[in-house]
Amino acid sequence: MRARPGTRRTGPAQRGVAAVEFALIAILLFTLMLGAAEVARVLWLWNAAAEATRFGARMAVVCDLGDSDIKARMRERLVDLADNNITLSYQPAGCSASTCTSVTVSLTGYTAATFIPLADFSPALPAFRTTLPREYMASAGNPACL
Repeated sequence: MRARPGTRRTGPAQRGVAAVEFALIAILLFTLMLGAAEVARVLWLWNAAAEATRFGARMAVVCDLGDSDIKARMRERLVDLADNNITLSYQPAGCSASTCTSVTVSLTGYTAATFIPLADFSPALPAFRTTLPREYMASAGNPACL
């Protein structure tokens, strides 16, 4: 085949170069996109952990002392949260519903599992703690504790 006048002729050495260049750039682009998505997901889990702690503290000050539903409702808000990650403490220690002054809910030891292939990256989230003053502390007739 003859080249038209004024055009350059590329030899067989240039065939497929665009596909190779795209493959190299695509690997970097898709890795960057996957990394950004995972960072966003870990930040979402961080926020969900803080919100679960706040929600647990709110439930602890309006529901019965040591209500088992508090931990269950916190687990609804955060994926893979275990009971041993949650600590409820009433101040002063050993108080009753009428003598408690505040409640502290702590979340510790929670690890955010990621979906990054070929890399084991599961960051441990920091400890979260929320303390609220005592309020009602009775589940009977309280719609928040259902």
